[in-house]
Amino acid sequence: MNFYSIKSTQHLPISLEEAWDFFSSPNNLAKITPPDMGFIITSDKKDGEKMYAGQIITYILKPMLGIPVKWMTEITHVKEGEYFIDEQRFGPYKLWHHRHSFKKIATGVEMHDEVNYALPFGILGTMAHNLFIRKRIEYIFEYRTKVLEQQFPWK
Repeated sequence: MNFYSIKSTQHLPISLEEAWDFFSSPNNLAKITPPDMGFIITSDKKDGEKMYAGQIITYILKPMLGIPVKWMTEITHVKEGEYFIDEQRFGPYKLWHHRHSFKKIATGVEMHDEVNYALPFGILGTMAHNLFIRKRIEYIFEYRTKVLEQQFPWK
């Protein structure tokens, strides 16, 4: 089984508190996910609710060819204002571990993501990764970067 890692860093001209407030709300996930993925949270959402360790979030998305996929993640770790980790419990990956980190810098916040993942299906999973899965994950991060630049513009 092959393991993969994708890292992304973005600087935002906002306070650490504002960044944490935005990213720790599961209700904002759809705002930073490409619309063509049809992202819908199916678990109970409460307005203003912040994520917490042990929280289960279920959703449906259409990552490829408009085919709906059910996905369940658990927020396994939260250190307020610093990081949180989501891990897949059910979904398309054999392993999915995503760490979202935040650090105050002179111009605002440095946001860092690291996703470690593995695919099922042996050599077929490896081929799919090389052909389109890695590109699709990178596309999601590129989309998010653009949306966040619009949401939190530099002045």
